Amino acid sequence: MIKLYYWLIIVLNLAAALCSAGKYSREDFPPGFVFGAATSAYQVEGAAKEDGRTPSVWDTFSNGGGDVAVDQYHKYKEDVKLMAETGLEGYRFSISWSRLIPNGRGPVNPKGLQYYNNLINELISHGIQAHVTLLNYDHPQALEDEYGGWISRKMVKDFTNYADVCFREFGDRVSTWTTINEPNIFAVGGYDQGITAPGRCSFPFGFNCSKGNSSYEPYLAGHHMLLAHASTVRLYRKKYQRKQDGTIGVNLYAFWLLPLTNSTEDVTATQRAIDFYFGWFLDPLVFGDYPEIMKKNVDSRLPVLTKQESKLVKGAFDFVGLIHYTTVYAKDNPDSLKFEYRDFGTDMAVTQLLDADNPYSIFPEKLPIRPWGLQGVLEYIKQTYGNPAVYIHENGQVTPHNFSLEDTPRVEYLQAYIGGVLDAIRNGSDTRGYFVWSFLDVFELLGNGFGSSYGLYFVDVEDPDLRREAKQSAHWYSNFLKGNVQVDRENISSIAQGHSFVG
Repeated sequence: MIKLYYWLIIVLNLAAALCSAGKYSREDFPPGFVFGAATSAYQVEGAAKEDGRTPSVWDTFSNGGGDVAVDQYHKYKEDVKLMAETGLEGYRFSISWSRLIPNGRGPVNPKGLQYYNNLINELISHGIQAHVTLLNYDHPQALEDEYGGWISRKMVKDFTNYADVCFREFGDRVSTWTTINEPNIFAVGGYDQGITAPGRCSFPFGFNCSKGNSSYEPYLAGHHMLLAHASTVRLYRKKYQRKQDGTIGVNLYAFWLLPLTNSTEDVTATQRAIDFYFGWFLDPLVFGDYPEIMKKNVDSRLPVLTKQESKLVKGAFDFVGLIHYTTVYAKDNPDSLKFEYRDFGTDMAVTQLLDADNPYSIFPEKLPIRPWGLQGVLEYIKQTYGNPAVYIHENGQVTPHNFSLEDTPRVEYLQAYIGGVLDAIRNGSDTRGYFVWSFLDVFELLGNGFGSSYGLYFVDVEDPDLRREAKQSAHWYSNFLKGNVQVDRENISSIAQGHSFVG
């Protein structure tokens, strides 16, 4: 009931102040606030079969879609130069575990070690902070083949040992570490729906999966990710943090959710969905246990955190990273709890809609601009979880890949959401950074490869040299970061998409 009260207060606050009007600029943000852009290893590096790298589960799942990607492995100096010219203050990227430690455990690959040292050194030499994610959906295929990857508790030890190598080799130059990228979506996408690597699922959930158990495995995989994260944080704090002076956290995919109608059922369903999406990981990290509604609805399929595990997990973060793109509407769906077969979605018992009459799709051609939704997430985390430090790790607008260099929808989106972050900070949120997804047009994992893009820079995938070219959004972001732009939010044409109840 306490969380529901918080949620209602947040909605009322947002209703009272839809989107703050007025102007803002880079200098309105607090000292030390970091603006940057993000990518991930499989989506940008390429060189999938070079210099000792072995396949990851994403190589297998996508049948080589990222073999070349946008070839940052060979073009990192060119890309870092572009970052510096843009004015980026931070670059968030991930390390390919199978490039650094090809067998998942054991010997380190010298060529992989050299690449990441070179990339980090190049960033530092241009005054750009390195914000590093240890795992972005791409654990080594060798470990998947050996024991099933994240459905095995063996991953906790192997992941912690991999992280130890990263801290030892790169930690003197890395300002922030993220352990696992959006484990809430990784666990569901990879072990329930089968839409992300490693593509495990079972009838009647998911598509074309040859193995898996959608009713049980997402919770088991999520449990092991949580334990691996906490084990890694304990290692970092004990062995490295004091001398390296860095921070470590985890990030979550974070819709904001609003009730489709103002009925009690939809309001309660909205809180339930928030508990399933956020609480699944944040409740253990802050309070030491899974949300009560998850324990009730999932019952024995949800692993139990022992007293020792609860102690390990509780407080195991310095910051929370958020990956936010838009707000969805929640409608109560109690009948799903009566199904013979159950999974994450049916356990949650909520239907999610992007708009009133259109089923929510994770692959829209264009995202609605709802900056108050990001404010809602930040306000909820502030009130529910004690106002932890937060980084916006991904936020951006999708367009078709060959849309145009004049990507006005992306510029409007960034102007609106960056303004929303500023409003949240002024309302007390301890938000410390904002990273645009993505720096370049990358191979999209949850979209259709190069068919859609989020990049500030266009990449011509038909050009053998994979030419990069600045879009309008890159020019705007650069001018904003350099203090040459003052945004007048009253002139953002798409910002007025409201958030009143739909029904």
